Amino acid sequence: MIEAIPLWVIVIDYILGTIMWTLIARFGMRLFLPEESKFFFSQFFIKVTNPLLRLFAPITPSFLIPPLVPLYVAWFFFMTRFYLMPWLLGYSVMGMLSFPLESEFARGVAYLIGLILN
Repeated sequence: MIEAIPLWVIVIDYILGTIMWTLIARFGMRLFLPEESKFFFSQFFIKVTNPLLRLFAPITPSFLIPPLVPLYVAWFFFMTRFYLMPWLLGYSVMGMLSFPLESEFARGVAYLIGLILN
C-alpha cells in the first residue's frame, strides 16, 4: 500500500521546483539572449531570480562565469528536493519523493497528447 504524500510536502516541493525551473530557464535564456535584453520573459526571469542569486552569492564560487550562476543555484534546489525532502519524510531510499511537480506536469502532458491523438 502506497502512503499518500502530505499536502505540506507537495506545497514545499512545488515552491522549490518552481524556483529551480525558473533558475534553469534564466540560464537557458542567457544562452541565447544578452543580460540587457528587452524580451519580456528574459526581464521577468532576471527580475525574479536576482534576489536568489544575491542570497546565494556568499557560497557561489568566484571562478564561475556569470551565465552559469543560475544553474549552480538551481542545483541546490534540486539537491534539496531529491535528497533532503525524502530524508525529512523518513524514507529509507533517496529519491523516493519522486518530484510531485514534475509528475503532475508529465501527467498533464500525457493527457493532452492523449486528447490530440484520439
